[in-house]
Amino acid sequence: MRARDHGGGIDAAARAFGGNREDWLDLSTGINPVPYPLPDLAPGDWQALPDRAARDALVEAAHRFWNVPHGARVLAVPGLSSVIPRIPLLAPPGRAAIPGPTYNEHAAAFTRARWDVGDRPALDRARAVVIVNPNNPTGEWHRPPDPALGLRVIDESFADLDPARSLIAEAALPRTLVLKSFGKFWGLGGLRLGFVAGDPALVERLAEDIGPWPVSGPALRIGAQALSDTAWAEATRARLAEDAQRLDALVTALPGVKVAGGTALFRLYDLRDAAALRGRLALHRIWTRTFPWSASWLRIGLPAPEAWPRLEAALAR
Repeated sequence: MRARDHGGGIDAAARAFGGNREDWLDLSTGINPVPYPLPDLAPGDWQALPDRAARDALVEAAHRFWNVPHGARVLAVPGLSSVIPRIPLLAPPGRAAIPGPTYNEHAAAFTRARWDVGDRPALDRARAVVIVNPNNPTGEWHRPPDPALGLRVIDESFADLDPARSLIAEAALPRTLVLKSFGKFWGLGGLRLGFVAGDPALVERLAEDIGPWPVSGPALRIGAQALSDTAWAEATRARLAEDAQRLDALVTALPGVKVAGGTALFRLYDLRDAAALRGRLALHRIWTRTFPWSASWLRIGLPAPEAWPRLEAALAR
């Protein structure tokens, strides 16, 4: 199977442009560069099979943090990539509308499950619809899909940046699933933790398919504490918003570069030759993201506080 385009890929960047992995500054993803501080873990978190109490504590924290409506069920999963391929199997194949360009794993999953995948013009004939809210990479926020469309999937991997615009209230409606990432906003992508909230019947089928103990003991403990730390979340939103403005000012100072969209975790720029700027930054061991379907779009994630001078110096050259 042909690999789909994603951020990351530092090993491949090092092979192409030189240096060791640790030499590189990876700005190709939308992961918070200042991760949530890890709590001390007990030996049992590593040694024992995850217990029900720890799982319930995590799910309760998720309910509170995202204000999940009554009647919706929440399932913790080992990263959203573990459930996205399973979601198209929850309904008979038909027409799936996935407005794009967007995160490409959804269309790949529905296509593999023998759905006919279309874009916006197919909405009136769709039996399933997937929206990414806010969209990746454009940052566009969506209205709720029509409940009459059938299976509705709302991917809110980046919605924690602006909770007031979340569509989590839709999780209480039939045939609806709202996906929540943990790795992006909390900066812990390697923990492999995600959540599905929605129609209890659909969530139960996903839970049965994934099997027992899907989330590790450390992930249960870290996730429960992080989701309960609202002060950290509020401070992080403010910092990310300021850093996004700083990045825009820095990059748009280059001739011919304009902001095309993005979120407070990544910015999308439009320029004449995105691959050329990506290559120039790669010579300084800074990795950004281009898209195979656009010659003019370049996506840049936020650097960590100590990495700003390095990015500024590379762009100045």
